[in-house]
Amino acid sequence: MAAQGRKNVHGKAGVRFKAGYTASKNKSMLRNVVTDLILNGEVRVTSGVVKELRKLADHLVTLAKRNDLHARRLAAQTVRTNVEKDGKDALTVLFSELGPRMAKRNGGYTKAFKLGPRRGDCAEVVLVRWSDL
Repeated sequence: MAAQGRKNVHGKAGVRFKAGYTASKNKSMLRNVVTDLILNGEVRVTSGVVKELRKLADHLVTLAKRNDLHARRLAAQTVRTNVEKDGKDALTVLFSELGPRMAKRNGGYTKAFKLGPRRGDCAEVVLVRWSDL
């Protein structure tokens, strides 16, 4: 069965299906979610996002524990700096509050709690929060 028209063209019939979620969209989504986690202390995500989110959040806390200029610049590449809560941006909260608070821990900065299926599409929802809250 030939495809109708020339949509997403790669040949005479065109591409049948195109992946809607690219690597750049995934990276942007993770940046948004980890910024919300830093500012709010917890975030609800689907189960597919949790593994990448925890890895990224743990890496950012490790950078905050170093607390030097290079670590701050590396963290600024990931964290959204234009989002604020109570007059503080996420980078300031990360380095002034989370870094010193997690200074004595050697990992395991986040916890994940399964909340059950989401009502609309039955996707598994997980609550991710900092482990010392």
